[in-house]
Amino acid sequence: MNGNQIEGLIGMVATLGILVLLVLPSVIGIVRDRRIDRQLGQAQKNRGRQGSAREKEAQKSSSRSTVPSTATWYADGRRSKKFVSS
Repeated sequence: MNGNQIEGLIGMVATLGILVLLVLPSVIGIVRDRRIDRQLGQAQKNRGRQGSAREKEAQKSSSRSTVPSTATWYADGRRSKKFVSS
C-alpha cells in the first residue's frame, strides 16, 4: 500500500465513524421506544385481565348486604354534634 491508498483508507474509516456517531442516537432511541411500547402493551393486557377479575368480584360483592362499619357509624355520630363557641 502506498501513501495515497492509506490516506484513502483513513478517510473512509473516518467517514464511516462519523456516520456511526450520527446514526447511533437514533438507533438507541428506536430500541428504547420499542421496549417502552412492549412494556405498555404488557401492562395494558394485565390491566384488562385485572379489570375483568374486578368486574366479577363486583358482581359477587353486590349480593352481600351492606352494613356500615363501626368507623362509619362513629364518624357520622361525630359529625352530627355541633360545637358551641363561648
